[in-house]
Amino acid sequence: MTKTLKAAVLGASGYTGAETVRILRNHPHVDAVAATGNALAGQKLSGIFPHLGTRNDLDVVKAEDVRWDEVDVAFGCLPHGTSQDLIETLPSHVKIVDLSSDYRFRDPSAYAEAYGREHIAPERTASAIYGLSEHAAEQLKGADLVACPGCYPTAVLMVLLPLMKPMVIDKDAIIIDAKSGASGAGRGLKEGNLFCEVGEGTHAYGVGTHRHTPEIEQELDLRAGLSDIEVTFTPHLLPMTRGEHVTCHLRGDVDAVHSALASAYQGQPFVSVLPLGSPPPDTRHVRGTNDCRIAVFPDRAKGRVIVIAVIDNLVKGSSGQAIQNLNLMMGWDQALGLDALLPLFP
Repeated sequence: MTKTLKAAVLGASGYTGAETVRILRNHPHVDAVAATGNALAGQKLSGIFPHLGTRNDLDVVKAEDVRWDEVDVAFGCLPHGTSQDLIETLPSHVKIVDLSSDYRFRDPSAYAEAYGREHIAPERTASAIYGLSEHAAEQLKGADLVACPGCYPTAVLMVLLPLMKPMVIDKDAIIIDAKSGASGAGRGLKEGNLFCEVGEGTHAYGVGTHRHTPEIEQELDLRAGLSDIEVTFTPHLLPMTRGEHVTCHLRGDVDAVHSALASAYQGQPFVSVLPLGSPPPDTRHVRGTNDCRIAVFPDRAKGRVIVIAVIDNLVKGSSGQAIQNLNLMMGWDQALGLDALLPLFP
């Protein structure tokens, strides 16, 4: 008989925390037994998110009030910086699936440069498993600390990693045009996320400096066995709640690119590489799911290829991938608790 794991969701009052709780309710082997949120401690989770109040409601508590001896796994849904400060205080028997950026960088100095603070446990971030599920299944088995990729890197790396080894594109000509819904910026009160600031328009941000860029380059270098890959990455905020759309402009052969992607994801339950000639995928095709849809197109410019990928930033780009990673950590079917998530359309 499979043991039922007891899970704590750290930062359950945020979007990724709420999404983790929602998805876990479909999981046959994991029960969410604790939800932390220091600022909102004392409330019912259903009082913060009424859609979660249908069954198994949880009290939101401070992290120090969780009975950690009864917890098997913690999902870190806290902002960067805050996450490591709490995770490094947890008992050693608790498995960690962290959704923040705090354990994604193999080189602690790269983390410090990107996020403006030194890591308090550099040896831990150097040894954490980078949990891009489809590309880390073997490393995830039995892991105790997993760093889930950022939502942009998830969509981008799903496209680019299969093209790195063997290298079927020009590594010096990678341009990524990325777009995300407003939930990707979190639930905190920020002027730039107000409806009047986001609605009826779109804008680029972090132009030429976005901190997901070195995360993407780290993984491309590791896959290719290089140390000099640089990409042009420009993210944009769209006036929609959720969804991620990335367009990768590459130099290479369209058939070779499509073949590499189709081969890499053959048999994967959550990744669809569309046949050549298919219409472009839409974020609405994956809304609310752990799916990733990829399509490859020849550019009118000779020798150039366009690859488009779409995911739901809160599911495949965050909470869904975290649960997929836990499944792989435990040696379970990676689709447990996730395969019933059908796209919400319209």
